[in-house]
Amino acid sequence: RTKFVAVRFGNVLGSSGSVLPIFRRQIESGGPVTVTHPDMERFFMTIPEAVTLVIAAAATGRHGELMALDMGEPIKVVDFAKDLIRLSGLEPGRDIEIKFTGIRPGEKLRESLTGPGESLEPSSHQGVFLVGSKLPPRSLVVEAIGRLDKLAAEGNGVPPEELRARLFDVLRELESAA
Repeated sequence: RTKFVAVRFGNVLGSSGSVLPIFRRQIESGGPVTVTHPDMERFFMTIPEAVTLVIAAAATGRHGELMALDMGEPIKVVDFAKDLIRLSGLEPGRDIEIKFTGIRPGEKLRESLTGPGESLEPSSHQGVFLVGSKLPPRSLVVEAIGRLDKLAAEGNGVPPEELRARLFDVLRELESAA
């Protein structure tokens, strides 16, 4: 009877994973403020905004749906750092240095709320989107996994070329159903 809805969103200012407390500590200690790359962009929202929209997504979403919050426009992290330095009464580059540390493995320059084959569709609540996907229906995926499991069980008696061909047949079928 429980309804499960997933919500995707960006950075929440002041949360435990936020860059805001890190930048504040770096500024208070005299710098430098560390930013990975001058072109790094992220979405930011406040805790009250995030809480309100997560509750709205939970209230409007149906079981199994993936929702995304309207995060507005992405902001360059270096601009955020400079603004925070100025709000502290200091001047970036003069009073507090900004040091670029380099992108970490797997990190992206630009954040996106959608992945390949996904789109944002309007929901019944402004500020909350339904993430549309071009993935095949769940029932087809479960059935395909069952066939692949059967193939794996037969693996010893089936030539590798035939296993490979049957695997690609299943993958093409799933792709055409998307």
